[in-house]
Amino acid sequence: MRLLILNGPNLNLLGSRETEIYGSASLAELEQGLRTTFPDVDFRFAQDNNEGALVDALQQAETDGLDGVVFNPGGYGHTSVALRDAIAAITTPVVEVHISNVHAREDFRQRLILSAVCRGVISGLGPAGYQLAVRLFIEERVDG
Repeated sequence: MRLLILNGPNLNLLGSRETEIYGSASLAELEQGLRTTFPDVDFRFAQDNNEGALVDALQQAETDGLDGVVFNPGGYGHTSVALRDAIAAITTPVVEVHISNVHAREDFRQRLILSAVCRGVISGLGPAGYQLAVRLFIEERVDG
């Protein structure tokens, strides 16, 4: 199984940015936790603060024939039609993940415009949301 773990803007600051909301684990620690928990998965990790680079990464996942994408779009999840269109244009399934519970936050964060074109959405479970998304891909592969 080959998966892309894709993170959007400001997620490079995990562990130091608003720890009361996002926790104290760094992005590197989150990635290492996935490698340790799922040693048989071939992970590719990417983080970018730029919308176009995230579109490119989604399209490349399709080109490379990856089995799925676990995508935390950060703030772009509320605003990016370009990312929504990129997800809709590829056949590679995408699970949207948010560390915080966006539905318990500001009104503008409660609208997720990518969700309708994603395989599913996990919100508010912290870094465990990434693990649940990976488990979904593994289970669907076994059951499929």
